Amino acid sequence: MTEALPPGPLLAYYGDDFTGSAAVMEVMSFAGLDSVMFLGPPSAERLAAFADRRCIGIAGIARSKPPEWMDEHLPSIYGALAGICAPLIHYKVCSTFDSAPQIGSIGRAIDLGMATLAPTFVPLVVAAPAIGRYQLFGHLFAAVAGVGHRLDRHPVMAHHPVTPMNEADLTRHLARQTDRRIGLIDLPTLQGSKPQAALAAIQGDDRPIIMIDGVDEASLAAAGRLIWENRRACGFVAGSQGIEYALVAHWRAAGLIPRSPAALRVAAVERIAVVSGSCSPVTAGQIAHAQAHGFAGIRLDASRAVDPAAWETECGRAVQAALDALGQGASPLVFTAQGPDDPAVPALTDACHSAGLEMAEVNDRIGAGLGEILGAILDRSGLSRALIAGGDTSGHATLALGVDALSAIAEIAPGSPLCRAHADDSSRDRLELALKGGQIGGIDYFSAVRAGGPIGTT
Repeated sequence: MTEALPPGPLLAYYGDDFTGSAAVMEVMSFAGLDSVMFLGPPSAERLAAFADRRCIGIAGIARSKPPEWMDEHLPSIYGALAGICAPLIHYKVCSTFDSAPQIGSIGRAIDLGMATLAPTFVPLVVAAPAIGRYQLFGHLFAAVAGVGHRLDRHPVMAHHPVTPMNEADLTRHLARQTDRRIGLIDLPTLQGSKPQAALAAIQGDDRPIIMIDGVDEASLAAAGRLIWENRRACGFVAGSQGIEYALVAHWRAAGLIPRSPAALRVAAVERIAVVSGSCSPVTAGQIAHAQAHGFAGIRLDASRAVDPAAWETECGRAVQAALDALGQGASPLVFTAQGPDDPAVPALTDACHSAGLEMAEVNDRIGAGLGEILGAILDRSGLSRALIAGGDTSGHATLALGVDALSAIAEIAPGSPLCRAHADDSSRDRLELALKGGQIGGIDYFSAVRAGGPIGTT
C-alpha cells in the first residue's frame, strides 16, 4: 500500500531563471498543491507567512551566471532550501537544458548541491511532454509550433547567442560541465519490469548523476515513482519542471492526489501592460499577433542602454508612449526586438563593442530598465495586470518592480501561468503578473493573459 503524502512542504526548489521557476510553481499549484515562489531567499518571517504551502521555491538568475558566481551564491541558497525541511530539493533548469561550462553550468550547480546536501545520487529529469520536451536514450527533442527537433537542430537553441546547444545527447553535454559520473535510465529500462534494480545498479560510492528518459505521461509517472520512492537516498534532484510533472503523474497514479483538479481562471481585464526583452521567434509571433488584437507596439532602442543618460531618456520616452496608448484604449507593449533577425539584435552587439562594455552588463541594465518602465506605467495608469516576456528579462524586471514572491492563480499556457504578486509595497501587492520564457506559449499568449485564461490557440 502506498504511503500517504507527508504533511508540510513536499518540495523546495531553486530555479536558474525566473520564468522557469514559475513553471515549477505552475505544475504543483494546478495539481492542487498550493505553492509560492520567492524572488530571493526569504526571511524567516516572510517564510512563516506561507507556511501552509506544499511547494516553496526561490527564483534565481544562475542560468546567466559563470561558475564563480555559483560558487559564491548557491551553497547558501541550498542551505536555505534545506531549512524548509521538504523531502526533496530541486535545482530547476531550463527545459531546453541551455547551459555551458562558462555560463549557467548545470554541472557546477549539481556539484555544489552534492557538496552541500550530500545525497547518494542525483536523479535528473528534463522531459516535459506538456510543453513539447521529450528525452529518448538521453537525447533531448523539443517541439516548435508542433514540429519536433533534435536539440542540436533546434531552430532557436542550436543558435542561441550565449549557450548554443550543439549536442542533443544530454549525458555528453553535461559531461562538459562536471567530472561526476553520469548514468542513464533509458526508456526501455524505465518501461521494463525492474527499473528500481537498474537504478540501484548505477549507484555507487562516487554518487553519480542519473538521467531518466521520458516521452509521455506513463514514462513520467514511472520516473516520478523512482524519485519519490528513493527520496530518502537522493533528497536532491535536478532538471526541468519535468521533475514536478513526474512526481505529480506518480502521485495521481498512486491515488495520492486528485487526477483532475478544477482549472484555474480569472476574469478578463480590458487592458494590460507588457514589456518584452525576448529575441525568440516565438515571442516575435506573439508580438505580431498582439499588435493585431488591441496592443500598441512600442519599440525600445536597447542600443541606447550603453549610455546611462541616453538610456534614461529612452525609457522615459517609452513610458510616455505607453501612457498615450492607454489613453487611446490600447494595451501598451514595449519591446526591444521582434525575433532573432531583427536589426536591433546586431545593433545592440555593435553598440556594446563600440562602448567597450560586456553584453551581460548591458543586458542587466536593459532588464532593469524594462522593469522600471513597467513600474512607471502601472503607477501612473492603475492597471492591475501585466506581462514580462523573456527569461532573463523577467528576473531583472520583476526585481525592479519590488515584488518579493508570486503564487499561480490562472492557467494561461503550460510553463507560464498568471501569478499574483506579493510585496510589502501595497501598490505592488496582489498585482497580477505573467512571466513568459522565449519559447513558451501560443500565438495568442498576450491576449490570453488579458483574457485571464486560454482563448483558443494558446
